[in-house]
Amino acid sequence: MKLSGIQKLTLLDFPGKVACTLFTPGCNFRCPFCHNASLVFSCVRNITEEEVFAFLKKRTGILDGVCITGGEPLLQKDIAPFLAQVKALGFLVKLDTNGAFPDRLEPLLQAKAVDYVAMDVKASRQNYHTAIGLATVDLDSIERSVELLKTSGVDHEFRTTTVKGIHTSKDFEDIAQWLAGEEKYFLQQYTPSDDMIGDPFEQFTKEELEAFAAIVRRTVKNVEIRGI
Repeated sequence: MKLSGIQKLTLLDFPGKVACTLFTPGCNFRCPFCHNASLVFSCVRNITEEEVFAFLKKRTGILDGVCITGGEPLLQKDIAPFLAQVKALGFLVKLDTNGAFPDRLEPLLQAKAVDYVAMDVKASRQNYHTAIGLATVDLDSIERSVELLKTSGVDHEFRTTTVKGIHTSKDFEDIAQWLAGEEKYFLQQYTPSDDMIGDPFEQFTKEELEAFAAIVRRTVKNVEIRGI
């Protein structure tokens, strides 16, 4: 399992839990607004599993959980045994994913290897290729991951990082139909960084984000905005 870094304490990444966050390298998407470009383009292991488990053993009884993010964690073919070791130490596991690998997500859900999943819904289905920075997109895989989470019984959320110049109200009208009946959806304010894939974009105003949220609230029970 390739690991590029660790944030030893977070009160935000795992809802309601005290956790640490592990970062995996590499991603199959090239979202132009991504603020972790160095992770996306790197496949370098900067921290070993031994270092991670030595740290976790010292945090037993202090941390509730471990967040696995990227990059795209499901690019790691040996993620299942790694998560099994984390769970064996008594930690809850949260997985962040872009939903492109349903064949790897499904067995994790079936085995209850994850306790919480956050899946990015990058844009409307018609606009997905723009949001992920690629000429084409395998929407069937994305849609399958959405359906897997909907029926999994595993606590989860869907979320969209909102970017002026990429998203419009039409995106959220489609997302509202796509996620109809879901419990949780989050709009996340785009934040520029010094480690971006593309040039900086503009942020939506609070009022614009509230208007997008109102669209999705027609079909999703709990819709919140993060980052404002």
